Amino acid sequence: MPPKRTSTSKTPVITLDAIRQLINDGISSALKAQAAAMATSDNSNRNTEPREIPVAKRGNYKEFINCQPSYFNGTEGAVDLIRWFERTESVFSRSKWLRKT
Repeated sequence: MPPKRTSTSKTPVITLDAIRQLINDGISSALKAQAAAMATSDNSNRNTEPREIPVAKRGNYKEFINCQPSYFNGTEGAVDLIRWFERTESVFSRSKWLRKT
């Protein structure tokens, strides 16, 4: 049986509260630095204009059905559901049911 190892060096003990405080201090200083960098940077890629919000236009069911939306019966799975959402959004844009404001 190998001998037990014993350490002769004194390792400082750090508590869980001390670790949490170090993490919080690091995060807050990083956030302050990022906020200062963003405030002083001249970023030409930043969009300062208000976002366009789609607004539903009044229409009727017949106009929507005339654009031939695809059918989803709920058994296809998550990927097909996402594709159905995309195709339905395309139908909305073709039928001009949604307009940008």
